Amino acid sequence: MATTPIDLSRIPRSALPAVLAAAPKAELHLHIEGSLEPELMFALAQRNSITLPYADVDAVRRAYAFSNLQSFLDIYYAGAGVLQTAQDFEDLAWAYFERAAADKIRRAEIFFDPQTHTARGIGLDLVMAGFARAIARAERELGLRVGLIACFLRHLSEEDALATLEQLKPYRAQLLGVGLDSSELGHPPEKFARVFAEAGALGLHRVAHAGEEGPPAYVWGALDTLQAERIDHGVRSLEDAALVTELRRRATPLTVCPLSNLKLCVVKTLAEHPLPALLGEGLKAMLNSDDPAYFGGYLGENFQQCFAAMPALGAAEAYTLLRNGFEASFAPEADKARWIAELDAVFAAAAAAG
Repeated sequence: MATTPIDLSRIPRSALPAVLAAAPKAELHLHIEGSLEPELMFALAQRNSITLPYADVDAVRRAYAFSNLQSFLDIYYAGAGVLQTAQDFEDLAWAYFERAAADKIRRAEIFFDPQTHTARGIGLDLVMAGFARAIARAERELGLRVGLIACFLRHLSEEDALATLEQLKPYRAQLLGVGLDSSELGHPPEKFARVFAEAGALGLHRVAHAGEEGPPAYVWGALDTLQAERIDHGVRSLEDAALVTELRRRATPLTVCPLSNLKLCVVKTLAEHPLPALLGEGLKAMLNSDDPAYFGGYLGENFQQCFAAMPALGAAEAYTLLRNGFEASFAPEADKARWIAELDAVFAAAAAAG
């Protein structure tokens, strides 16, 4: 648990919903294409003269009954087809940034999937221009600090990923890092050793999805072969005691996404989620929303639902999860210190109120 001089035991569990709502937050595992709400999907489809295979917004939401990761990805990639212009990408990102600000998010390190767009003939110049405009506006108008992480699609070849990295080089200044996402099973991290080595040589941060549907061996591969600085998901790490010990030794952050895990049937109920066990093992876990338009909740909702469903979580766990998010970010140390001071002020006020 993160330590603080604040007497967290003075904060009753009944006060946590208000404390969680007021607290500053960081989000480190957010797929921007996964924040495409049905309403915006239909608006962009109309703008771009695209016919969707759904009659209306309600029909889209009814389709969000997923049995596993792949069933979600099928709809996810279809939805991304409405993104055609720089304005579309700007509108997509801005819609998320407004929700992030409402959730008191101070730092967002967001994923995007270049190959999802280049495969459709959409140039990276349009993608990056749209994101750049939205990020600049978010920093200017919302005080939100944003980092952009380009993810490689693991169901495609490493050669495709290497070509994508080459295409991204002109936009190096806009990128915080690279990641690895899409279908996990059958696509171990080792498949992408060369592309992650090259990204590291460019000075890019490296993160990777592992241990969501894939086994603990994939987490080992992400750590040792890809030199991942954060593990996205990692909930199956508890199945390997040696891995738990190593994650604790390295203080490797785990960007856990509970509502995503519930929606994709990684867990049957939120009450069964391993989040309390991860914290109990001293692992550096934090909460994130993953693909919130599809999974039923942005970051604030993930906090509220987890603390409602998991009696083992109290004020100490809330503080730890929130602080871990800031500490695990790739933000400048001065920014982290400022946000943590703000976090401490919220919890100190709650402790004083008793």
